[in-house]
Amino acid sequence: LYAQRVTEEEKSVRAIVSGIVSYTHWPALSGPPRLCIFSSARFVRVLSEEADWAFPYQPLVIRTTQEALSARCDGFYFGNESPAYQVELTRHYPVNALLLIAEQNTECIIGSAFCLIINNDEVKFSVNLDSLSHSGVRVNPEVLMLARNQKHE
Repeated sequence: LYAQRVTEEEKSVRAIVSGIVSYTHWPALSGPPRLCIFSSARFVRVLSEEADWAFPYQPLVIRTTQEALSARCDGFYFGNESPAYQVELTRHYPVNALLLIAEQNTECIIGSAFCLIINNDEVKFSVNLDSLSHSGVRVNPEVLMLARNQKHE
């Protein structure tokens, strides 16, 4: 079996997601958080299959809403799930502190706190401060400044 090559775009997504998770604090968590990654995500493989990379989270690939509700996730990485679905899922989720990252929520108005912006191999992210303030997690302000600075490049 040959390991699949990881593209620069995939490396960037993995680094950004890992960085966001690394600089996030959950109030009642000891140990690495469980990041549930929806199977619809374009980058599911690079975010969940450990090869030469040690994740700052425990990856768990989920396929259905039922799996998501029973998986005891500390965060979600959404693929093509709509912002409305993201909001609805978190309303029914039993955990109070959740980190939400979206791959395909470029407007970042509702739903996830962090939204990836992927254009021609360039990967950036934006932050929805309203979602973040209701998420129950705390994020290092330097991460927020990084997102802000990227928007003005």
